[in-house]
Amino acid sequence: MIYVYPAILYPDDSKIGVTVPDLPGCHTYGDDKADALFMAKDAIEMWLWHAENTAMPIPPASETLPLDIGETLTLIAVNTDEYRQAHDTKAIKKTLSIPSWLNQQAEKANAPFSQILQQGLKEYLRISE
Repeated sequence: MIYVYPAILYPDDSKIGVTVPDLPGCHTYGDDKADALFMAKDAIEMWLWHAENTAMPIPPASETLPLDIGETLTLIAVNTDEYRQAHDTKAIKKTLSIPSWLNQQAEKANAPFSQILQQGLKEYLRISE
């Protein structure tokens, strides 16, 4: 799922702080503006990914936010599907059926069943890494 949220950047000692007011507790820091934006994207993706996984309500993005002196407003786009693909590597067990003759041949060839199934599913779903 693709989301766009406003984030507020502000100076904080020698770093740049970032807060995402629409996502409670979503704050981070960066060494410079580029690092702060990178960290903000990661923090937003993590927050939303957790919300999706736990069926938490996802707040709508604000259209406007008030700023204090020295603060900068920016929009950050994130993709939780890409984040999930990169971070959710937990294996799950699936039970499936194949013809006996095919199983025998695959076992003789020491075929890596899980790897072949993953590759086949990615091709079928047109997922590239």
